[in-house]
Amino acid sequence: MEETGQLKRALIDATAGAVSGGISRTVTSPLDVQLEPTNQWASLRRVVHGTSKYTGMLQATKDILREEGLKGFWRGNVPALLMVMPYTAIQFTVLKQLKTFAAGSSKTEDHINLSPYLSYISGALAGCAATVGSYPFDLLRTILASQGEPKVYRNMRSAFVDIFRARGVPGLYAGLTPTLVEIAPYAGLQFGTYDTFKRWMKAWNLLRSSNSSQGDEFISSFQLFICGLGSGTCAKAVCHPLDVVKKRFQIEGLQRHPRYGARLEAHAYKNMYDGLRRILLEEGWAGLYKGIVPSIVKAAPAGAVTFVAYEYTSDWLESILT
Repeated sequence: MEETGQLKRALIDATAGAVSGGISRTVTSPLDVQLEPTNQWASLRRVVHGTSKYTGMLQATKDILREEGLKGFWRGNVPALLMVMPYTAIQFTVLKQLKTFAAGSSKTEDHINLSPYLSYISGALAGCAATVGSYPFDLLRTILASQGEPKVYRNMRSAFVDIFRARGVPGLYAGLTPTLVEIAPYAGLQFGTYDTFKRWMKAWNLLRSSNSSQGDEFISSFQLFICGLGSGTCAKAVCHPLDVVKKRFQIEGLQRHPRYGARLEAHAYKNMYDGLRRILLEEGWAGLYKGIVPSIVKAAPAGAVTFVAYEYTSDWLESILT
């Protein structure tokens, strides 16, 4: 019976995690589509070709809507879902198991009251597990987004086949070490601060209420969204330099047109520390925080939607399965 209960709990967490990741990615896809051309390559294109096609979010929105229609805002969403949904499914399943072990209980209210240190550690380990499980999808998506025109790979399948033939399984995990170095503090901060913000919100609700015995500590969906938004912003602001280095490792040796940026030679950096040091020396602090604004604009709402969707999907699945 105990094993059946644990299996059911894992199924609920995995399903809720996958659903929440899919909802979050689909809801925030228009942000990703707009910010990609507006920020990532605009300055390079302006130098090489004059004025960039996209000069801001409003102008990009109008152009995409006129040229591609509404479906243009969800361009590339299916390949992204192949990466996001396995990641969030693994992440929330492992997170729940770790918190259950640490708290000695599977109840959510007991998990909220865990020591902040245990929340951070559980989040970090869950993020690492999810990264290892879904990393090839992340690698392929980064390569497809960074190759520019003319394209080296037509789609995810052609990229997978070429990389696997040339470098085998290790090629599909290129840059895994710096990714784990990045994701451990990022996931730890995101989940740790989310739990902290939820405790604060719960206390705030109790403080505002004169009668705490009537469910007045209930956290609304809007409050959960604010907690997720704050935790995502904090985590991204602190860990963005590690993300910059991770992406440099992922696109090493990628052939692409000069207007999309200079080619990064294979083995350009010895390790994570060497990457951070050289970027700092050659490009300054600005180099470590390239793309920080669009990253936060994309990551913070995505994280917030993921948390809210997971909480409600998990509660709904638990109500019908238990």
